[in-house]
Amino acid sequence: MIIIRFLASAAALAVATWALPGITLADGDTWNRAMTMLAVAAIFGVVNALVKPLFKFVAAPLIFLTLGIFLLIINALLLELVSWAAGEINLGWHVADWGSAFLGALIVSVVSFVLNAFFKRSEEHR
Repeated sequence: MIIIRFLASAAALAVATWALPGITLADGDTWNRAMTMLAVAAIFGVVNALVKPLFKFVAAPLIFLTLGIFLLIINALLLELVSWAAGEINLGWHVADWGSAFLGALIVSVVSFVLNAFFKRSEEHR
Protein backbone atom coordinates (compact mmCIF):
# COMPACT_ATOMS: atom_id res chain seq x y z
CA MET A 1 0.00 0.00 0.00
CA ILE A 2 2.83 2.42 0.78
CA ILE A 3 4.31 1.86 -2.69
CA ILE A 4 0.95 2.66 -4.28
CA ARG A 5 0.68 5.89 -2.25
CA PHE A 6 4.25 6.80 -3.22
CA LEU A 7 3.53 6.23 -6.92
CA ALA A 8 0.27 8.19 -6.63
CA SER A 9 2.23 11.07 -5.10
CA ALA A 10 4.82 10.87 -7.88
CA ALA A 11 2.06 10.89 -10.49
CA ALA A 12 0.37 13.88 -8.82
CA LEU A 13 3.66 15.81 -8.79
CA ALA A 14 4.22 14.87 -12.44
CA VAL A 15 0.76 16.16 -13.40
CA ALA A 16 1.43 19.46 -11.61
CA THR A 17 4.82 19.70 -13.32
CA TRP A 18 3.28 19.00 -16.72
CA ALA A 19 0.29 21.34 -16.22
CA LEU A 20 2.00 24.41 -14.77
CA PRO A 21 4.68 26.39 -16.57
CA GLY A 22 5.95 27.64 -13.18
CA ILE A 23 6.95 24.13 -12.08
CA THR A 24 9.79 22.89 -14.23
CA LEU A 25 11.71 19.69 -14.74
CA ALA A 26 15.18 19.77 -16.27
CA ASP A 27 15.60 18.49 -19.80
CA GLY A 28 16.92 15.02 -20.36
CA ASP A 29 15.85 11.65 -21.61
CA THR A 30 12.68 10.01 -20.37
CA TRP A 31 14.51 7.75 -17.92
CA ASN A 32 16.32 10.64 -16.20
CA ARG A 33 13.14 12.70 -16.00
CA ALA A 34 11.23 9.76 -14.50
CA MET A 35 13.97 9.13 -11.95
CA THR A 36 14.01 12.83 -11.07
CA MET A 37 10.25 12.77 -10.48
CA LEU A 38 10.60 9.69 -8.26
CA ALA A 39 13.36 11.39 -6.27
CA VAL A 40 11.20 14.52 -5.89
CA ALA A 41 8.32 12.32 -4.75
CA ALA A 42 10.60 10.73 -2.16
CA ILE A 43 11.60 14.16 -0.84
CA PHE A 44 7.93 15.18 -0.87
CA GLY A 45 7.06 12.08 1.13
CA VAL A 46 9.72 12.80 3.74
CA VAL A 47 8.64 16.44 4.01
CA ASN A 48 5.00 15.38 4.35
CA ALA A 49 5.88 12.88 7.05
CA LEU A 50 8.19 15.12 9.08
CA VAL A 51 7.29 18.76 8.49
CA LYS A 52 3.59 18.75 7.61
CA PRO A 53 2.39 17.51 11.04
CA LEU A 54 4.29 20.35 12.71
CA PHE A 55 2.80 22.93 10.32
CA LYS A 56 -0.68 21.49 10.87
CA PHE A 57 -0.29 21.63 14.64
CA VAL A 58 0.92 25.22 14.66
CA ALA A 59 -1.71 26.32 12.14
CA ALA A 60 -4.60 24.31 13.63
CA PRO A 61 -6.66 27.41 14.54
CA LEU A 62 -6.30 28.80 11.00
CA ILE A 63 -7.15 25.44 9.48
CA PHE A 64 -10.26 25.31 11.66
CA LEU A 65 -11.32 28.89 10.91
CA THR A 66 -10.90 28.45 7.16
CA LEU A 67 -12.61 25.04 7.18
CA GLY A 68 -9.44 23.37 5.93
CA ILE A 69 -8.62 25.76 3.09
CA PHE A 70 -5.45 26.83 4.92
CA LEU A 71 -4.13 23.31 4.24
CA LEU A 72 -3.57 24.43 0.63
CA ILE A 73 -1.27 27.17 1.88
CA ILE A 74 0.61 24.62 3.99
CA ASN A 75 0.90 22.31 0.97
CA ALA A 76 2.16 25.21 -1.17
CA LEU A 77 4.81 25.95 1.46
CA LEU A 78 5.79 22.29 1.42
CA LEU A 79 6.14 22.37 -2.38
CA GLU A 80 8.42 25.40 -2.01
CA LEU A 81 10.46 23.47 0.57
CA VAL A 82 10.71 20.44 -1.73
CA SER A 83 11.79 22.74 -4.57
CA TRP A 84 14.52 24.20 -2.38
CA ALA A 85 15.70 20.72 -1.30
CA ALA A 86 15.69 19.48 -4.91
CA GLY A 87 17.81 22.48 -5.88
CA GLU A 88 20.27 21.77 -3.09
CA ILE A 89 20.96 18.31 -4.48
CA ASN A 90 20.78 19.39 -8.15
CA LEU A 91 17.72 17.37 -9.09
CA GLY A 92 16.48 19.80 -11.73
CA TRP A 93 12.95 20.26 -10.40
CA HIS A 94 11.91 23.79 -9.48
CA VAL A 95 8.87 25.76 -8.39
CA ALA A 96 9.25 29.30 -9.74
CA ASP A 97 6.89 31.35 -7.58
CA TRP A 98 4.18 31.36 -4.94
CA GLY A 99 1.32 31.20 -7.46
CA SER A 100 2.79 28.10 -9.06
CA ALA A 101 3.29 26.53 -5.64
CA PHE A 102 -0.32 27.24 -4.67
CA LEU A 103 -1.78 25.91 -7.94
CA GLY A 104 0.62 22.96 -7.76
CA ALA A 105 -0.57 22.19 -4.24
CA LEU A 106 -4.15 22.26 -5.47
CA ILE A 107 -3.36 19.92 -8.37
CA VAL A 108 -1.29 17.56 -6.21
CA SER A 109 -4.08 17.41 -3.61
CA VAL A 110 -6.81 16.66 -6.14
CA VAL A 111 -4.82 14.12 -8.17
CA SER A 112 -3.55 12.36 -5.03
CA PHE A 113 -7.07 12.20 -3.62
CA VAL A 114 -8.49 10.72 -6.84
CA LEU A 115 -5.68 8.19 -7.30
CA ASN A 116 -5.69 7.08 -3.66
CA ALA A 117 -9.49 6.73 -3.74
CA PHE A 118 -9.25 4.67 -6.94
CA PHE A 119 -6.60 2.34 -5.52
CA LYS A 120 -8.43 2.03 -2.21
CA ARG A 121 -11.62 1.08 -4.06
CA SER A 122 -9.79 -1.48 -6.23
CA GLU A 123 -8.16 -2.95 -3.11
CA GLU A 124 -11.58 -3.36 -1.46
CA HIS A 125 -12.72 -5.51 -4.39
CA ARG A 126 -9.99 -8.08 -3.83
